[in-house]
Amino acid sequence: MRTTGRIALAVLTATTLLLTACSSNDRPDERSPSDPESDASSPAPDAPALEPLPEEIPAELQPYYEQELTWSSCGAVGFQCATLAVPLDYENVDPAQDIQLTVTRARATESGERIGALLMNPGGPGASAVDFAQDAATYLYPPEVRARYDMVGLDARGTGQSEPVECLTGDAMDDYTLTDRTPDSDAEVDELLAAYDDFAQGCQERSGALLEHISTIESARDMDVLRAALGDEKLHYVGFSYGTKLGATYAGLFPQRTGRLVLDAAMDPRLSTLDTDREQAGGFETAFRSFAEDCTPRDSCALGNDGADGASQALLDFFAEVDAEPLPTGDEERPLTESLASTGVSYALYAEDLWPMLRDALATAIEDGDGSALLDLADAYNEREANGTYGTTMFAFPAISCLDSPAGNEDADAVRSALAAYEEASPTFGRDFAWATLLCAAWPVDPSGAPVSIPAADATDILVIGTLRDPATPYAWAEGLADQLETGILLTYDGDGHGAYGGASECVDSAVNDYLLENVSPEDGTTC
Repeated sequence: MRTTGRIALAVLTATTLLLTACSSNDRPDERSPSDPESDASSPAPDAPALEPLPEEIPAELQPYYEQELTWSSCGAVGFQCATLAVPLDYENVDPAQDIQLTVTRARATESGERIGALLMNPGGPGASAVDFAQDAATYLYPPEVRARYDMVGLDARGTGQSEPVECLTGDAMDDYTLTDRTPDSDAEVDELLAAYDDFAQGCQERSGALLEHISTIESARDMDVLRAALGDEKLHYVGFSYGTKLGATYAGLFPQRTGRLVLDAAMDPRLSTLDTDREQAGGFETAFRSFAEDCTPRDSCALGNDGADGASQALLDFFAEVDAEPLPTGDEERPLTESLASTGVSYALYAEDLWPMLRDALATAIEDGDGSALLDLADAYNEREANGTYGTTMFAFPAISCLDSPAGNEDADAVRSALAAYEEASPTFGRDFAWATLLCAAWPVDPSGAPVSIPAADATDILVIGTLRDPATPYAWAEGLADQLETGILLTYDGDGHGAYGGASECVDSAVNDYLLENVSPEDGTTC
């Protein structure tokens, strides 16, 4: 179960959907992609501090804080579900426009020893916390934690079952995912820009005013409403990937109501979209080189036996071949294009447990000319079901990201100027990341957020976890988040994969469980 759990966790906490990234950077990476322990991050940005909200709850919000939840059985055995009402716009409260959010819980098995509710968020942004809680709680958390906490998942506004953002039909999404993300001509650039325009306009037409009110700050405020509705004085929380930004934002807004927070695979909210995207490209390069160092000594490695550099070139050659002539997959409407192949490879870099699948998929494609296995990996990443429908994460991810921070690049010329910096950060994936930045430039809603520093003064100890060779959230981001939080405690995992808690390391699991159960933090700077 633990192995399966790590794969599921990696899937649900995927931070970058490559086709829907919305930022870029025009500066060269200052570290070697093969050296994850060197400082991957830019110097600490000069971002304004996120100011706490007043402790007193405004009168117009009192009805939301005082609401009683009606629970009924749903989903997994032992879980209940309820609906939480929150205002669409916290600055202009109108009950006629309320959003209905879905929340699930499994009660603590030892109610007499209950510490409180333990909210969890798998990241994305946009992955369903309800699904995650119902699927993951039994294997992610040991019985001792489940005995003393209610396991709780809240689908953030615009995601999962909480009035999700909608953009394109399944058929239109199939076409969208086939779009060439590394254009080689002006005509292909025009096709990519048109695809981004169509996607963005589809979101506006199908989602309306909701697009303006699904920011991380608004979702953090929703969590405080839920805390009160659950009857807890403090909010206890475990967040992965983007879920660390959400949790840190909560701590910044409500430090006095912050309980035990675990932030695993941390993001640094001070970074601009430019820095975030460049450094994330470098993170995927680091993860790929780690995979390549495991693959190339094997006789069966389809990327050859010339080490990480040779494997990177072999993969780039393969991408060029499928760009020129996509591979059959058994579905005539969906051949394996370069974009789908890159997505499939990227997906498998989220967890070391997926590396055998990637080795087999690359061998099937490169040696047998069959792209079906890589297509399956891409479909898993894109949440495409066998019936042709897509999950909501592909829509919620750009909707939240583009609202939270201004786009990095505004046009194709800006991307062309940034290509060299991206390719230096990631020779294997840099071009893909660079061109994917233009979706937010086409976004129909102006951003309401910007990079911030989160001191969360007066909060209790907050446990921040970083993995040295994490593909999607580079280790330096965990260092940055722990540094800016006045009570941040950094726990390092010397390993691979996206996220550390839940089976990757007994040392990490023990530290987190002690923190959750006994409120005992590991020593700052501990490495597992």
